Amino acid sequence: MGKTKNNKFKRPSFSPDGLPAAPVKQTAEESEDEDSPAAELLDKLQSPSADVREYACASISRVVQQSQMIPGFLQRDAVRKIGPLLLDRSLAVRETAAGALRNLSACGGPEVCEDMVKQDVLTPLSALLRECCTGFDMSSSPTMKGQKHTVEDVANEAVNLLWNLCESSSTAVSVFNKAGLLDVLLHCLQRHPQNMELAISAAHCLHTVTEENEELVRSVNAAVFGVLENILSSTNTSMEYTLLRTLAAGSLWNLKSGLSLTQQSHILTALATTLSHSLSLDAGELIPELWHAESARLSKETTSATESDHSDAQPAGHEAEEMEEDVRDEKMNGRKPNDRMSKTKSDISDLLPRDRLELREAKALLSAQQTSLEIIVNMCCSDEPSDDEWEEMSSSDESEMCADGMSDTNSSLFSHLCLSAELHTILLNHSIPQQVLKKAEFPSTAALELCSKYPTWKCLLKKMHRVQCRALTCLHNILSSMDTESLGGASGLQAVAQQLSSLVFSSAEALKDEEFLEAVTSALRSLLQIMATKSIPQLIGNALLNIAMKDSNLVVCGEALDALFDVFADGDEAEKAGKNINLLSSLKALQPGFRAKLRKEGRGKYSPDQLCVLDNIRINLKRFISYLENLQRK
Repeated sequence: MGKTKNNKFKRPSFSPDGLPAAPVKQTAEESEDEDSPAAELLDKLQSPSADVREYACASISRVVQQSQMIPGFLQRDAVRKIGPLLLDRSLAVRETAAGALRNLSACGGPEVCEDMVKQDVLTPLSALLRECCTGFDMSSSPTMKGQKHTVEDVANEAVNLLWNLCESSSTAVSVFNKAGLLDVLLHCLQRHPQNMELAISAAHCLHTVTEENEELVRSVNAAVFGVLENILSSTNTSMEYTLLRTLAAGSLWNLKSGLSLTQQSHILTALATTLSHSLSLDAGELIPELWHAESARLSKETTSATESDHSDAQPAGHEAEEMEEDVRDEKMNGRKPNDRMSKTKSDISDLLPRDRLELREAKALLSAQQTSLEIIVNMCCSDEPSDDEWEEMSSSDESEMCADGMSDTNSSLFSHLCLSAELHTILLNHSIPQQVLKKAEFPSTAALELCSKYPTWKCLLKKMHRVQCRALTCLHNILSSMDTESLGGASGLQAVAQQLSSLVFSSAEALKDEEFLEAVTSALRSLLQIMATKSIPQLIGNALLNIAMKDSNLVVCGEALDALFDVFADGDEAEKAGKNINLLSSLKALQPGFRAKLRKEGRGKYSPDQLCVLDNIRINLKRFISYLENLQRK
């Protein structure tokens, strides 16, 4: 059996409900309904009244959240009609126009994003972003602060639109590079003391565009690294700052090849410190605390406000946020096994009302932890080509690779084939493997119950689940890239085996989730490969005994026993390992319960085929105990 490759996160293409984006175009012919709102709303965009133009953009923004409505707008050249409004005289129109295009890009899929780029939406978008940056200082003045629409609000919508396009379109990334929009994002990032929403949106976008972008890496300078390092060194303890620092760390990791060896060493320690802090936070404790803080704050206001904020009503923009987020994660879950992990758009917190401070903090916390785990996955991942990439390489290419293998690039600390000694040591010094294992546990029951009870907090349920799945994928890569002793030796691996087996067999409901099942299976596979490679039957035996003795499902117990028979059937090492784990006494203690349970539950609960297998295992268990007793007498 060949060793499985470590997972990577790649920037995913996305489409609503995880479906191919092609149907959006295929259904265009079906959208010729004269009653479609598209024609009327697009006509209103030409109105001399700014209020009417704003209304039309806001309406389009809502309507396109229904993906079946998108073809009607595309047919009528919506992108070319909305695009110029990004530079409208009215700030309100600019903001709603950017919002309409943002939702169109999020809900329309990659083909729609490509079309938007081809229709030159990035030209007015780039101009808008540059104008916004020059107007930031003016918008911070006391006379401007009371305004309903500000330059920074417009910039936030524009940055999110840019993020959507670059996440789905390589052409958009190329335009980003050529247009020099990196400076714009850095300017937005530096607004974090005044506007955290804008800074986080810019950080997400930067994290996306820096991934596997060699052209951009060549253009970065000391000022770029300075901005990111300043964010990394910030001491604010809020969850939103934790997310901002985590995203900055991800961008620095993506840009690492632009640093000297000395700088790499310094940055690596700062990255590990940032990621370790993010993972050390206990969401199971913090989420209930944040909810109670919200309750206490609202209780000081009117009773009606309290009831309103804890009612079934969803906050404004909530559905758009969930669609934009789910689209990426559903696509992510369909990635190939050897794909890189990309930055998923796991938190668009600006769509939450500004009075939802505590919920924003909770979402930022979970987003920071998910992003941290994705970064660690890529740190512990080989950059060797995938199977498809190998097929594309000619023999001459391979010869050139061998000849150039000792290139003079700054790769000492970041080997393409394995963890470098320095990275390995730093991850261990910051207890990253232990923190990842902790995050792989099921989310806190208290936090799950609270979020299930209050509709506006339900959005956190998926986020907690994603953190666990990312941790399991991360664990897979850590197990595959670190040596046994670094992971605590035999006892450390045994603890991992026990935790993973408890995850697999403690919740039948969890096993119905494909993402969880894929993640936990990949981690188990890595663990078993280590055990097989290192010849550690004792570890395997403990894990299997734990399952056989504790699992309530007889079929699972039987499979574990059958595997035990195979592992300990022959050989001096197996005999010694069996004695070390008291295999004989454990099986003797287990035997009566297994037989009794088979008699009691067998015929009513299991199929005839399963009963036949279980009866054979019962007989083999008796024989195996006799075999072990004979060995003991020798």
